[in-house]
Amino acid sequence: SSEFRIVLENQPDTSTNKPIFRAQIGERETPPLEPMTALTLRNPSGSSTPAPAAAPTVDVPPALRTVAATSAPATAPPTPAANAVMPATAPAPPAMAQGPANAAQPPLPTPLPTPVAPARAPAQTPAQAPQQAQTTSQAPPGAPGRNYSGSPVTLDFQGSDLRAVLRTFAEISGLNIVIDPAVQGSVDVALRDVPWDQALDIILRANKLDWEADGTIIRIAPINVLSAEKDERRKLVEAQQLAGELVVRTFMLSYAKAEDLVPLLTRAALSPRGEVQVDNRTNTIIVRDLSDKLQTAAELITTLDRPQPQVEIEARIVQTTREFARNLGVQWGFNGRVAQDIGNNTGLAFPNTGSLSGRTGNVQGPQTGEQNRSPVSAVNLGVEGASSAVGLALGSVNGALNLDVALSALERSGQGRLLSTPRVSTQNNVEAEITQGVQIPIQTVANNTVTVSFKDAALTLKVTPQITAANTVIMRIAVENASPDFSRAIKDIPPIDTQRAITQVLVSDGQTTVIGGIYVSREQSAEDRTPGLHRLPLLGWLFKRESLRDESRELLIFITPRIVKT
Repeated sequence: SSEFRIVLENQPDTSTNKPIFRAQIGERETPPLEPMTALTLRNPSGSSTPAPAAAPTVDVPPALRTVAATSAPATAPPTPAANAVMPATAPAPPAMAQGPANAAQPPLPTPLPTPVAPARAPAQTPAQAPQQAQTTSQAPPGAPGRNYSGSPVTLDFQGSDLRAVLRTFAEISGLNIVIDPAVQGSVDVALRDVPWDQALDIILRANKLDWEADGTIIRIAPINVLSAEKDERRKLVEAQQLAGELVVRTFMLSYAKAEDLVPLLTRAALSPRGEVQVDNRTNTIIVRDLSDKLQTAAELITTLDRPQPQVEIEARIVQTTREFARNLGVQWGFNGRVAQDIGNNTGLAFPNTGSLSGRTGNVQGPQTGEQNRSPVSAVNLGVEGASSAVGLALGSVNGALNLDVALSALERSGQGRLLSTPRVSTQNNVEAEITQGVQIPIQTVANNTVTVSFKDAALTLKVTPQITAANTVIMRIAVENASPDFSRAIKDIPPIDTQRAITQVLVSDGQTTVIGGIYVSREQSAEDRTPGLHRLPLLGWLFKRESLRDESRELLIFITPRIVKT
């Protein structure tokens, strides 16, 4: 039950240039041994017993347990190049008869399919040996999260050959380990009571090595070598797959557009040898590729060729108008009449009567009796549309000549509302457009040729709905209001006032969102006057007319999306 160790001295035998091995049991140490010399174990009483030929009883980590279950131990004895301490729980290697290298070797034991718990070492004082480490070890802070379950070992390698150290781990674990010829270098490491699989992992990572399992064999090679081999195997598999026979298959689409699916199929489903053709007349996709790739393409087409939900968009376009107009004006006129009672006290009627007003050409011819006519304004600056006026008689000359004036005023205030409710249905992620307005003709002359083009002056609403999984609608909205302004026309071509708003909103099914703030204000004033007289102090306003117009408009758009249930 004593601890068994094999110690390899740093300095080889100078006469034979061979490594020197010593066997140690407990505190006793044997003389130097030849590498192929049979080893015997001595118990504490001093009797000699042959070394047991049992398999190493070590724990195999889960990552290698499947391989270890069916593998056999390595056939070559360990030849490390520095002090290597075997685990306390592992028995001595099986005895091997000394002889030539090609002599028949005794059969080596096969490890157990399942890990066997190591035997407990005898109690030792702290001065004799360190306390045995636990079987399971956690990775240190900052290291990759790994759990190690190998038997604890104590290793001290100083400038040791890397290949010899890896063969030592083959003996410790009982695994079939093959070392790639590209593995070269030396090892300087001192580990104390750590799981052997953790020690192996540290040494591999420090030397940029990795391992891969091939059946029951563990192969250790540089990382770049293994990566290159994986790439070569992948390319070989792809080449073998591409060497298959190409098959042609057609897919007639019902909802999706055939030409829209071509880029998706080319990138996501087809091999480099595959190709896609489109028949727009029948909306059919023709795919030519390997049979397994055709199956992938068919599944992708089935997923994409589905009916898209529709959205009904109702828009309420409200235009509010606030307008105020005020007009002031004056009408001047005179009226004269000639009758038999004017300047005639005899009671005899003159043969001629006439009437004279402010407008020329109104003198009447010979008449009998008195003639009365409505006065005609000599200065007419009245307000059009005024239903009433205030008339003043400013003077009368002997009842025959009358001077009068009519003051008129009109004030109009109103608030109008123009309501338009267009409605349109569109598919998911498809833009819908609503336009309402006029087209203004514009003439251009070039090389004695008159060309007429049309410019849109309209209210345009563009909406692109997107239905989410939560039955809400994301709408990308673009509103443009273009209206002609004929008051500022140049050569009968009016400028176009434009207001534009672009936004994106999230609205629940059936709810309404509003877009406002498209506001237009217009103020206009005019004055009609009589030259010269309008400049008279205090009386100048009697010879002119003023008009003031203030108009403001605001555009409100209410949009309500409704998902059409199918």
